[in-house]
Amino acid sequence: MIGQKELHYEGKTTDLGALRSHIESYLEAEGFKVQASAPHDQGTVLQAQKAGILRGLIDADRALTVTITGTPGDFTVRIGIGRWLEHLAVAAFETLFVSELFLVVDTAESAWNFEIEDKLLKDIKAFVG
Repeated sequence: MIGQKELHYEGKTTDLGALRSHIESYLEAEGFKVQASAPHDQGTVLQAQKAGILRGLIDADRALTVTITGTPGDFTVRIGIGRWLEHLAVAAFETLFVSELFLVVDTAESAWNFEIEDKLLKDIKAFVG
């Protein structure tokens, strides 16, 4: 899929709740409106939308979507563009298994997607170590 990124970590013993909070804070500091699912045994989903001019360039129902799955010693972080889900907080389990969570995006959206994903990926790598 265009623009989707994945990081896999083994043996880091990372507090996944702290990672989720860190990603949420990072995105909010970048001017995003963020929503997160309740933590679940299967993982967590965060979605972020940016208001303003960017929202006019990218469909209003699109969001940067981040999933964190696994255990503190063996986890995966996936980042890509997905549909903004109105009831994400209630749909954590279902959301983690929806195959269409991430969308293929066109060229204009890909440029934005690559830029924000790369910045976020660098931040996650620094946080996890």
